Amino acid sequence: MQLNRLLAHPAVARARALIHESDAETLREQVELVRVPAPSFAEEERGARVRARFAELGLAEAGCDEVGNVLARLPRPAEPGAAPVVVSAHLDTVFAAGTDLTPRHEGDRVYAPGITDNTRGLAALLALARVLRGAGIRTRRPLLFVATVGEEGIGDLRGVKHLFREGSPLRDAAAFLSLDGSGTGRIVHRAIGSRRLRVTVRGPGGHSWADRGAPNPVQALSAAVVAMGRVQPPPSARSAVTVARIGGGTSINSIPAEAWAEIDLRSETPQPLVRLEEEVRAAVHAAVEAENRARGRRGRALTHSFDTIGDRPSGATDPDAELVRAAVEVTRALGDQAELAASSTDSNVAISLGIPAVTVGAGGESGGVHTLGEWYCNRGGPRGIERALLIVLAVAGVAEE
Repeated sequence: MQLNRLLAHPAVARARALIHESDAETLREQVELVRVPAPSFAEEERGARVRARFAELGLAEAGCDEVGNVLARLPRPAEPGAAPVVVSAHLDTVFAAGTDLTPRHEGDRVYAPGITDNTRGLAALLALARVLRGAGIRTRRPLLFVATVGEEGIGDLRGVKHLFREGSPLRDAAAFLSLDGSGTGRIVHRAIGSRRLRVTVRGPGGHSWADRGAPNPVQALSAAVVAMGRVQPPPSARSAVTVARIGGGTSINSIPAEAWAEIDLRSETPQPLVRLEEEVRAAVHAAVEAENRARGRRGRALTHSFDTIGDRPSGATDPDAELVRAAVEVTRALGDQAELAASSTDSNVAISLGIPAVTVGAGGESGGVHTLGEWYCNRGGPRGIERALLIVLAVAGVAEE
């Protein structure tokens, strides 16, 4: 459906009006949801709340899949056998169990860990369901609502990977739209891939005096980290190598028996990740060998191993794809500047499979994301939900009664 026709459709006009009329309810739901803990791998309580809300709003088949994703459908699509459109928001946050999630209001801001990422996305997802049902809109294509688990960090996109697993009927989805965070202009259509590694160096350990001269895992790993800092990403694609965490040892007067580091490799295209991983592995191997040659005359030599703790695919949805063009046109029609961007989100998986996918913010302004000082301001909030509504309807279509 062309945008002008969509904007002129009476039911769409009713839904847009409902977004503004129910804005206080949307913000209240966002503030209530942020109180519910949802660390990656522990999203059950928040998922149960969202599932109950899906059912209350009149969505069909509200339930959970094997990994904890919450799914529901808009009833009565005009073309039930057509490829579906999926609209999603992730349930989890980066904050550990026990974090104080009590919202604090200061002026026009709400402060709480996770209030934007991604409680705003979840509130927008529920608002879309509410206004579609309230305006009586039927889509042509089936419309599937999903609150996913495991988007953040070590969650490694596990919810959306399960959603699009091999053999899943959703691999034939017409489009995938992820609501993540705040904002009204950014359109993520390029997926930054990542390869996350944990390297462990082990040795005999010992007493810092009695066993002096034994090979030291911390020293070997430290030398490897220095070498990683000299790794030059290829100029052909934006890439990055980050040593994110490091640890080891047991006491000040002991030679460590073990040291470890976690490394994040990122790139917009797949091939640089292969090269970067090869260079990181070579740096560790060389550093361990050097430590063994210099200090390995006494006792057992050092060994090292790698574990893959994250693997996010990369790729891009063509800017000329219907979904991206719709997102750009809608953004401009609502008075914002459209910014095509790259990021690492739930859309990565769909993009890597050739399914048209974008991630957009759900309105409002924010700061301090992923910190205890995270805040959200609802200035422009309804416009973000309007944008999501129009993008969804542009690709799902509106059925004429």
